[in-house]
Amino acid sequence: MLRKKYCLKKKKDFERVFKQGKGFRQDFLFLKTLKNDLENSRIGIVVSKKVSSKATERNLIKRRLREIIRKKLPEMNNNEDIIIITQKGINKKTSFENIEQVVDKLLLKAKIR
Repeated sequence: MLRKKYCLKKKKDFERVFKQGKGFRQDFLFLKTLKNDLENSRIGIVVSKKVSSKATERNLIKRRLREIIRKKLPEMNNNEDIIIITQKGINKKTSFENIEQVVDKLLLKAKIR
């Protein structure tokens, strides 16, 4: 579980990252990133109903992504607001290792690691 200081929660923060941030795509994930004025990075995860109509499956995907990000936080650059948006290719059968590899590639592409 991510600590509160690492969570992007407010709607205005999400909107700012969506409007002004840079976007990167890798397989079934899309990442938007923007510098912030804080001493730490904040992460938001979006899993829409288009990915799965079942809330339990969407929550499983969010939990997996949160755990991957939690492990990667010490390696990441500070002062970034990051939103990870899932797309249709990801589902509950996608392995944890596969998701982790895609997140690694995405973070390298975005120059966050």
